[in-house]
Amino acid sequence: MTWYVAVSLSALVVMSYLLVKVRWQMRKLEEQLRFVQDKQSDGILVSDIRILGIGKLTDSLNEILQKQRSNRQEWVQKEKRLVQTYTNLSHDIRTPLTSLDGYFQLLEDTEDAKERTRYLQIIQERIHALRNMLEELFTYTKLESRSYEVPLTKCDFGALVKEALFSYYNEWQKQQMEPQLQLEEGALWVLGNDQAMRRVLQNVIKNVWEHGGRHVKIVLSEQEGEACLLVQNEVMHPEYIDVERIFERFYKADEARSRTASSGLGLSIAKEFTVRMHGEIRAWLKGNWFTIQLRFPLLS
Repeated sequence: MTWYVAVSLSALVVMSYLLVKVRWQMRKLEEQLRFVQDKQSDGILVSDIRILGIGKLTDSLNEILQKQRSNRQEWVQKEKRLVQTYTNLSHDIRTPLTSLDGYFQLLEDTEDAKERTRYLQIIQERIHALRNMLEELFTYTKLESRSYEVPLTKCDFGALVKEALFSYYNEWQKQQMEPQLQLEEGALWVLGNDQAMRRVLQNVIKNVWEHGGRHVKIVLSEQEGEACLLVQNEVMHPEYIDVERIFERFYKADEARSRTASSGLGLSIAKEFTVRMHGEIRAWLKGNWFTIQLRFPLLS
C-alpha cells in the first residue's frame, strides 16, 4: 500500500511539473506570436519542450506564419507592379493626349478641307491608341487578380487564327504588307477560351505590323499532336530586340521605330493567357527574322 501511495504521489508530482511547464510554454508561445505579429518580424516560434503536442503546435504555427509572410510579400510585389503599371501607362498616355490637344488646336485654326480631314484622321488614330492602352491595362489588372479565372472549353484554334488574320487585313494593306500564309486545312480542336485565344492571336499579329518589316510569314500546322502557329517577320534592326525580355511587362523593343503607340503589355498578356490555356509561347531571333511560336495540345 505504501508503495502504491509513493508511486501515485510521484506521478502527481511529475504531472504537476509537466502542467506547469506546459502552461509556461504556452505563455511563451503566446508572447512570441504576439511579438512576431505586432512587429511583422521574420522570426520563428521556439519551444523548449515538445511533449504533449507542444512541438507539433509550434511547427504548425510556424507554417502558418511562413504562409502569411509569403502572402504578404506577394501582395507587396503585386502592389509594386500595379504602381509601375499606372506610372508607365500614365507616361504613355500623356504623349497622345498632348498631341490630341495640339491637333484639336490645328483643326480649329484651319479652314482647308484636306487639312481638316487629315487632322481628324490623326485624332481618331490617337483616340484608338488610347483605347487600346486602357483595354490592355484593364486586362492586365484582371490577370493580376488571383480570383480571375479563364474558363476552358473546346475551341477551333485554326478557325480563330484565320479570323484574326482576316481582322487585320486593312492593316496589312495600309502598311503595304503581303504576308505569306501557309494554313492547315480543317479544324484544330484545342482546350482553350475563344475570347482569350483571340486576344493572344491579336497581340501576336499586332506585334508584327507594329514593329516588323514588309516580309511576313505565317504558318499554321499540326505537329506531333499539337496545333502550332509560327509568326515570322523580317525586322530592320534586330539589334534592338532582346529576346530574353520580349514577354516582360512594358518591354518595348524599339519604341522610336514603332508604327503606333504601345503600352508594352501586349506580349506579356499573350503569354499569361497562353499559359492559363495550357499552351506554350516562345520567341527567337535568327538573323533578321524574328519568330513567335504558339503551341497548344490537340484534343483527341
